[in-house]
Amino acid sequence: MFAEGEMIADTTEGYRVLETSHPPTYYFPPKDVQLKYFKKTSKNTFCEWKGAASYYTIQVKEKILENKAWYYPDPNKEFLEIKDYISFYPSFMDKCLVDEEVVQSQEGDFYGGWITSNITGPFKGGVGTYGW
Repeated sequence: MFAEGEMIADTTEGYRVLETSHPPTYYFPPKDVQLKYFKKTSKNTFCEWKGAASYYTIQVKEKILENKAWYYPDPNKEFLEIKDYISFYPSFMDKCLVDEEVVQSQEGDFYGGWITSNITGPFKGGVGTYGW
């Protein structure tokens, strides 16, 4: 994961989370994230499956990405494995890779899905898909 030419996260120990009508979202263990670029914010959202999410703003050099990374400090029991793991909206990063392949971001940026060549849609996120 790169922002402003800096690698801000790299892992072989992350989690790939799948939800209905979504491309996968990847969660990185905090130990594999350059936390010096991250600042917790007051933003919170709620996922009916994972629970309450909290957010980070990422600042690398002069680039500020407000609330573009999130984590679950107290996830529902089915998702305890991703507690405090960090996920990112790939559309706001310079580049995100999965096994050396550059990912495409999910349309709409609401869900933050990561699309690779072996993932096919249709996906939620684009105009007219929020009611699926």
